[in-house]
Amino acid sequence: MRYMIDIDGTICESEQYNPETDEYPDYTQSVPYKDRIKQLNDLYDAGHEIYYWTARGTNSGIDWLQDTIAQLESWGVKYHSIQTGKPHYDIWVDDKAREIGNFFND
Repeated sequence: MRYMIDIDGTICESEQYNPETDEYPDYTQSVPYKDRIKQLNDLYDAGHEIYYWTARGTNSGIDWLQDTIAQLESWGVKYHSIQTGKPHYDIWVDDKAREIGNFFND
């Protein structure tokens, strides 16, 4: 199976954009959810394809790719690819989407 995985709020806790101050998050300060990373790494080890797709920098224009790759590697995240440029949205409707609470065992 192929899994498309978001990063912020999914495998780590990150600051959010603050519209009142127009401040964008410093993703280098994100804190990993180690149990969720382990669950996804187990899927990788079982032969599934894991693709990370993040909206980091979509609105700010900041290129977070190299920082994100270094961060995932420091957390021991296994994956087939990492991609930035995921569109910013408020609601994602997809027949194959899973709500975090219905996917992770936490």
